[in-house]
Amino acid sequence: MSKHIARKRFGQHFLTDKSIITDIVDAINPQVGQVVVEIGPGLAALTQPLVERLGHLTVIELDRDLAVRLRQHQHLTVIESDVLRVDFSKISTATPNSQKIRVVGNLPYNISTPILFHLLDYVDHIEDQYFMLQKEVIDRMVAPADSSDYSRLSVMLQWRYEMANILFVPPTSFDPPPRVDSAIVSMLPRANPPTIDVNQLSELVQVAFSQRRKLMRHTLGKWLEEKKYSGNFDLQRRAQEVPVQEYINLALAV
Repeated sequence: MSKHIARKRFGQHFLTDKSIITDIVDAINPQVGQVVVEIGPGLAALTQPLVERLGHLTVIELDRDLAVRLRQHQHLTVIESDVLRVDFSKISTATPNSQKIRVVGNLPYNISTPILFHLLDYVDHIEDQYFMLQKEVIDRMVAPADSSDYSRLSVMLQWRYEMANILFVPPTSFDPPPRVDSAIVSMLPRANPPTIDVNQLSELVQVAFSQRRKLMRHTLGKWLEEKKYSGNFDLQRRAQEVPVQEYINLALAV
């Protein structure tokens, strides 16, 4: 079969480093009987060793040419689709006993954040997630409050997941090499998250970080006034100084 040329519009960078692939699969630690979904399998660098351990794997691939190749593998279920249109709850409920699914993949760097937010909608159906991402995105995901990387992304993911940067992946591990460093993040949904209006939290955090160099009284202060909030949240701070739990408490109070 002819060599597949990486497509820029799909953000394709194919993983080729065998030792890194082994490290990733070992970190995921797939077990027979688990339902694992791989996003963006590409040329099956991760897919093949995952299938060897699992016996069967579901993959989501947007590139039609790659989907055709993948369908020739008898142990794969291929969903040819934009991942942002995939209903992960349907994959879960179609399994025996509506089993929770594990989601893994080398996410296209150009749409990695929208994918993470899309999966947040299905977190109740997901056991855990392991993704390769741009290292600077993972730095933001796991950043503690009052650090330069702490951002809206940090708050919106940390309230729902325990996360860790578990493996560094250099550009030389790919063909073609990206211009950035990559890493692997593990994301474990929190067992007892607070019951919260996610849209409310999202709007609140977006407003707070909209002008991150300014004190929040200039941004969030006006928003809280409109919401008729009468509590004592300290607005004489910048958004990055506020821990995740304080944002959660404020969303609950509003």
